[in-house]
Amino acid sequence: MKTSITTSATRAPDRSRHWHEAIASAYFPLDLRFREADRFSGDLTTWQFGDVSISRLTCDALQYLRLPHHFRAARDEEFLVTVPANAEVFFSQGGREMTCRPGGFFLERSSEPYQFSHSEAADMWVLKVEAEALGGRMRAPDRFCTLQFEADNGAGGLFTDMLHLLPARFDGMTQEARTTVGRQLVDLLVLAIKADDRVLTSGNSTVRSAHLARVETYVRAHLQDFRLDPERIARACGISTRYLHELFRDTGDTVRNWIRTQRLSACSEALADPGNVQTAAEIAYSWGFSDQTQFSRAFKSHFGLPPGEYRARAFEARADG
Repeated sequence: MKTSITTSATRAPDRSRHWHEAIASAYFPLDLRFREADRFSGDLTTWQFGDVSISRLTCDALQYLRLPHHFRAARDEEFLVTVPANAEVFFSQGGREMTCRPGGFFLERSSEPYQFSHSEAADMWVLKVEAEALGGRMRAPDRFCTLQFEADNGAGGLFTDMLHLLPARFDGMTQEARTTVGRQLVDLLVLAIKADDRVLTSGNSTVRSAHLARVETYVRAHLQDFRLDPERIARACGISTRYLHELFRDTGDTVRNWIRTQRLSACSEALADPGNVQTAAEIAYSWGFSDQTQFSRAFKSHFGLPPGEYRARAFEARADG
């Protein structure tokens, strides 16, 4: 699905309301502060790639506020990844603030108040991704919401290149292809973030963070192995099982629960993939669940629906879109 919204055909007195509605529809509700509301000009185009969206936003100077009253009707937590193209933007959240220049990108978290502004006319690319999808690929992504990441080289360059390229290819893609490349774009985002040295130093200890990052990488690469357990993980990563449990205790989780969450997330993506012809049982088995009853119970507890109904609703949502 592709949508385009502009203020060019909107009466001057209605532009503020019109842009409030456009922003809430594309992202989530925000309070907007205009320099000149009646003369404000903005254009917003959004492309849907499965569960993620890419948008290009060009508009006059503006301030965006995510405030406590917005959370009363809050949806599931989401992250926005903003890539400014021609003007600096200011962002503050959780008592921290930063300025992001063209050539960088940064994350915004929907579940906490924030302030976002640009004092000049801006051209920005924005990726919207569900927190669960991002958190399923990296630990505690909210840690990075006031850091600027490089958008013009390495993995960050690949991420932004793909962000700019995909909309031009949108019309020639099937729904299945859009879903697949949307996931690949999120994978590139995570790769770009993890390539930054600050990722390892954002926890309590550089050494402990490095160990945990290595453990998480190993687990994600071996989720399909039925034999995956704390002892095997610790041995592969060169640490003791006791120390492994301590690392996860610092995160407020357990090793086994984190593994199960990663497997459930992988299964949910497979179930929602229109190109995957495996049965729910086959998908569960391929991601390390040997007990189907246990899998169904865990899946429903985590996602609120049994696997079959989850798949049916995902397909219905795509058909409606």
